[in-house]
Amino acid sequence: MTIQECYEAIGGNYKDVLGRLRSEALIRKFTLKFLEDQSYLQLKQALENKNYEDAFRSAHTLKGICQNLSFDRLYEVSNELTELLRDRTGAQPGISEAMEKVTEVYEMMIEEIKKGLSN
Repeated sequence: MTIQECYEAIGGNYKDVLGRLRSEALIRKFTLKFLEDQSYLQLKQALENKNYEDAFRSAHTLKGICQNLSFDRLYEVSNELTELLRDRTGAQPGISEAMEKVTEVYEMMIEEIKKGLSN
């Protein structure tokens, strides 16, 4: 699978990231590096611990990474979660539903990246 095909499979914007990074090799490198990023796991743990300050920080970091790499689908759902966590109290309704969306998209992306680029 090419990096462009991988981006199509994960709902990313290949043209946008190519314009930013200017090299398919760099896109591939940072996409594979995303597999090692701990933001999602930290977010999940922080929410389980009801630590909304850390959850906000992790969601915001995940959102930023997705924006930089043009992972549009994951950016959209992580942005939604970030906004729900912005007050850092956990009082906003819909946090658990937003996290479910993030998890669904994140897990699909990880599988597609591993399947498409790890060979």
